[in-house]
Amino acid sequence: MKKIVILSSSPRKNGNTESLCRQFEKGALESGHQVEFVRVADMKLGYCQACYVCKSTGKCFQEDGLNELAQKLIEADVIVFSSPAYFYNMTGQMKVLIDRLLCFYNDIKNKDIYIFTAAWEPDPAKLDAVAEAIRGCTRDCFPDCAEKGVILATGAYDLGEIEGRPELQQAYEMGKNC
Repeated sequence: MKKIVILSSSPRKNGNTESLCRQFEKGALESGHQVEFVRVADMKLGYCQACYVCKSTGKCFQEDGLNELAQKLIEADVIVFSSPAYFYNMTGQMKVLIDRLLCFYNDIKNKDIYIFTAAWEPDPAKLDAVAEAIRGCTRDCFPDCAEKGVILATGAYDLGEIEGRPELQQAYEMGKNC
């Protein structure tokens, strides 16, 4: 059994990107894995203050739930980073979370990483900017983590527009086989 943390940064509940996450979750649960689904947009995370207190204390001084979430990421075997594309980048909510993980970068290691995004944009090459921005953390800051899957769901804007699309089945299979 693997411990999985799904980070859904869409501010829109049950949106297209979150639907990808829910399918991954469904597949993972069916395979007997333990899953924690985190709606990052529901957290009231403060911005990184660049004070570097965390470097000496091992945790952020802000008491807003980030330290507890970071511990779950450290203990996880699999982390899903999920963000709709906002002007060809991740949401502000995901960016704030990634910035705040600064003092935990060296502790989040040996994880399987998945990246999901959905957007109205029809060109998948343009959505790769979202994945690449997230990789700035997962590839460059988390030691020995391996990217296992990426879904770039194009042409999905309105709520529920992703329903019936092959990307949902792909997310389910990734969760089932992670």
